[in-house]
Amino acid sequence: MRFLLAAMSLAALVFTGSAALADKRVAFVVGNAAYKNVPQLPNPAIDAKSMARVLRNVGFDVVEGTNLTRDAMTAKLLEFGKKSEGADVALFFYAGHGIAVNGANYLLPVDADLKSEMDVKLGAAINVDLTLEQTMADAKVKLVFLDACRDNPFAAKIRSAKATRSVSVASGLAEMKSGEGTLIAFATGPGQTALDGEAGTNSPFTRALIANIASPGLEIQQAMTKVRAQVNDETNKAQLPWGHTNLTGTVFLNPAAATALNATAPTTVAQAGEVELEFWRSIKDTNKVEELNAYLTNYPNGTFKSLALARIAAIQDGPSTATRNLTVEIDPATFTDAADQIAEDQIGLDKNKRRDVQRRLTGLGFDIKATAKFDDETRSVIKRWQAARGYPATGYLNKLQHKAMQSEIVSSRLASDDSSTDEPARRRSSGGGRRTRGGGGGGPGNLFGPMMGGLFHR
Repeated sequence: MRFLLAAMSLAALVFTGSAALADKRVAFVVGNAAYKNVPQLPNPAIDAKSMARVLRNVGFDVVEGTNLTRDAMTAKLLEFGKKSEGADVALFFYAGHGIAVNGANYLLPVDADLKSEMDVKLGAAINVDLTLEQTMADAKVKLVFLDACRDNPFAAKIRSAKATRSVSVASGLAEMKSGEGTLIAFATGPGQTALDGEAGTNSPFTRALIANIASPGLEIQQAMTKVRAQVNDETNKAQLPWGHTNLTGTVFLNPAAATALNATAPTTVAQAGEVELEFWRSIKDTNKVEELNAYLTNYPNGTFKSLALARIAAIQDGPSTATRNLTVEIDPATFTDAADQIAEDQIGLDKNKRRDVQRRLTGLGFDIKATAKFDDETRSVIKRWQAARGYPATGYLNKLQHKAMQSEIVSSRLASDDSSTDEPARRRSSGGGRRTRGGGGGGPGNLFGPMMGGLFHR
């Protein structure tokens, strides 16, 4: 009898330990960029694909779509609503244009043509409150991420319409309050506009989300604190994510068990974390730089970092027989030693070496002009490179970080560029100093509990 009780206890323990992994998780992920009646946005479709991939890797059943018309978006929402019935976690992510009219928020399909308040309210746009209520009401935990605070191109048309002269149309989205068991996160504060990021990359908000929300063992509210800090830092305090939550318990998108299982495991392909390995398998043969950068953002020191960098270099530079320098073992102090102006001065970066740093950053997918001047733009890019590698993100280099950068895989064209100072215009126009766009490289990227200032902190 004692043995039977022990066996039953063990079975119960195993069941409890695996319960988190067996939760029903459903996500709606849509990015609208190819608008028909206003200028297109560069990145929402990329944002949606990156987010969908991350969520699938941690067990979500994802209803995904890009560049959806009103009818197509409605169909996806109906599918999501059915799947969300009885879900343990339902997650809603939208990137694209949104609009706030008289305090209500609306998401815009790509075929939206808004000329008046009537156009907004009678079907051309998607009412956010109604949508969330109808599709997620039955889920135990509801997570909402809206990267839809871009400048609204329809605002002027609606304000000028005769029938809606007194209508209130905000530049960004309006404040929303979360119900029980719900977390709502905006790319920026109510009524403000968010940055879309460089073309071909993720927006700062989405980049920070995919870098943090699925981190092993990181609770979602702690993850959102990191998201807020990353976006604030990456945009030089020009954008600060905002949110509201009424979660009644802890929520992990990637349970701590994954960390414990891999804590003592050697870093080999065979023993890489299950989530990381699945992520890599899903993109290892891709020809899209942004997908490889999504891996580097989520796993800045991952098992397949060198392979990802090699693929980026191959995609950006085309076939080459030139030997590339593989990333060598990094001194552990690189991840802890802070860098400041004094530390950078000790490297002795003259004009040529500064230009070399900028070219290497571009070769790694962090697009920056080779001006030989470390201005605010260059400092911001250096911060993104540091954050993506897990180094202290200060915007200044120290000797170890500079050495690590030189050891990374870069385009063979840098070797020929390094020896030049001010190239003649005719040489530059021949392609020797070609800049690439499409990496962005990855920067790695309140009201939690009661409402406290509209910012993410606990």
